[in-house]
Amino acid sequence: MSLPSGLYDSHMHTPLCGHATGHPREYAQAALDAGLAGLCFTDHMPMPAWYDAPWRMRLDQLSEYVDTVREVQAEFAGRLDVRLGLEADFHPGTERFVERVLAAHDWDYVIGSVHYLGAWGFDNPEFLAEYDDRDLGQLYRHYAALVEGAARTGLFDAIGHLDLPKKFGHRAPDDSALLRVLDVVAGLGLALDFNTAGWRKPVAEAYPSPELTREATARGIPFVLGSDAHAPGEVGFRFGDALAQITEAGGRVVTFQGRQARG
Repeated sequence: MSLPSGLYDSHMHTPLCGHATGHPREYAQAALDAGLAGLCFTDHMPMPAWYDAPWRMRLDQLSEYVDTVREVQAEFAGRLDVRLGLEADFHPGTERFVERVLAAHDWDYVIGSVHYLGAWGFDNPEFLAEYDDRDLGQLYRHYAALVEGAARTGLFDAIGHLDLPKKFGHRAPDDSALLRVLDVVAGLGLALDFNTAGWRKPVAEAYPSPELTREATARGIPFVLGSDAHAPGEVGFRFGDALAQITEAGGRVVTFQGRQARG
């Protein structure tokens, strides 16, 4: 399907995270070529040095990230709306650190994501074998409790890739734990990252699933489109399919500017 005008890709990374390729300028050009109205960079934010260090920018690189995005913003002014955001992690005990980073600059959009269950990076293919030793029901309950904690911090605008533990095909026995998360997200007025990267993963399904998309919509939760691009060629990935899933559910799409929902 052809894409309507006015769409933004609001989840994408830069090489500063250590596992993405391409200059931010190339991502902006890819968005322009795809007919998007704008984009928001949301690279993995710095965290304490002991946490997930190989997979995110260092604190001393934060200013470089901001300056680079601002340069791209100026370069594409009048052609593409370039915004500045972060994908932040929720890991209990790090909230004060995250709060300080978020206070350091004027962000447009902050995604709150959970990537770890304790010390286990559950979405890292290097540690896939750990799933064999886990009870999936318990895993999803633990994950959902953390996501609920993320929502309640008040630090984030949207929850990232809601059903991420399914990435390698390990689906929840039922959605009850994530439905409780949706109740909290709705009550707090947060949005959901509609993340098309799931269609590039073994599960071959976007985050959230069609069922959770319908449940989120029933609760009045809006979606923010994001490709989770780690290369310029992934910008706007399967946005037509994303819109079809959201439209079928009766949902709505928003963007964020200055930490405020638009649209």
